Amino acid sequence: MKDGIKKWMQLPRDVMVGHGVIYDIKDVCKDLKLGKDPLIVTGRNTKKIAGDIVRDSLNDCGYNASISISQEASLSEVEKIKKEAIEAGSSYLLGVGSGKSIDVAKLAATEIDVPFLSVPTAASHDGIVSSRASIRHNGKTSSIEANAPMAVIADTEIISNAPYRLLAAGCADIISNYTAVKDWELAHRLRNESFSEYASALSLMTAKILIESADSIKFDIENSVRVVVKALVSSGVAMSIAGSSRPASGSEHMFSHALDMIAPKPALHGEQCGVGTIMMMYLQGGDWRRIKDSLAIIGAPTTAEELGIEDKYILEALLVAHKIRPERYTILGTGLTPEAAENIARITKVIS
Repeated sequence: MKDGIKKWMQLPRDVMVGHGVIYDIKDVCKDLKLGKDPLIVTGRNTKKIAGDIVRDSLNDCGYNASISISQEASLSEVEKIKKEAIEAGSSYLLGVGSGKSIDVAKLAATEIDVPFLSVPTAASHDGIVSSRASIRHNGKTSSIEANAPMAVIADTEIISNAPYRLLAAGCADIISNYTAVKDWELAHRLRNESFSEYASALSLMTAKILIESADSIKFDIENSVRVVVKALVSSGVAMSIAGSSRPASGSEHMFSHALDMIAPKPALHGEQCGVGTIMMMYLQGGDWRRIKDSLAIIGAPTTAEELGIEDKYILEALLVAHKIRPERYTILGTGLTPEAAENIARITKVIS
């Protein structure tokens, strides 16, 4: 990081992780002195799982909490939530869900300048604590800068009941920090991009913990959820310290976003990032086999077939990934040749 450059770091003030902590949300809101009129943004399924619990818990203590159902993480949904929050005079927003509801609530709260609290029902990616929101518009998913949550309330009991696939995807998203940091270091050396030793170290430590804990991440074990959630929180904090998504988003994320645009039926974000990490680590000259083995142990996809995506879309995504965020320099540089893309995918056995 260059001397004299000012950084604004937004970090969660309260982080609660544990069994049954969703019932303590009233204490968090009281501690933060946020007011009595929150708007809960949640999905149809997550409303039954956690949204109703949050509303009832707050209203039983004299709050006037209301619920809005969010259908998708899109700009139109953000506008809808903003309108509802303004009309209701909501003093803050709570995003209750597996990702989409949290992203919508996060961006809506940022744009109407009210606090935001994150209540994840799954640990599928680091968006539960980051200062970025993944929003879809005109057929394209963009990572938009937003305020980090003022608090994160992660109930491990609820999250452990979510499909294991989501937890495995969250692990893959964290492991992708390895290649993201390597890309960041490369941009620092070749383009003199601002670099934070502390943020990069935190990001790498988080990924290392997941790699070393791979064989202990199991289905329906609440301690596994605790490990993954804490790692996701650390990854989000690293981004807040850096003032960008650099510590956790590089060429592997660009590959994933390219797949979102190209593949008829994309896989989960974290799953795609994990497969991208295997190939990008090969390009970076790192131990891609260890990445692949760790993902396989956890139960995350390591091939196009396991993603449910045809080989041709993997290759096409590799060819256009560098265009996703052209201002962000990565190991992809100005792009791969078709021969290089196929070589990478075949050597790593992402495609057969």
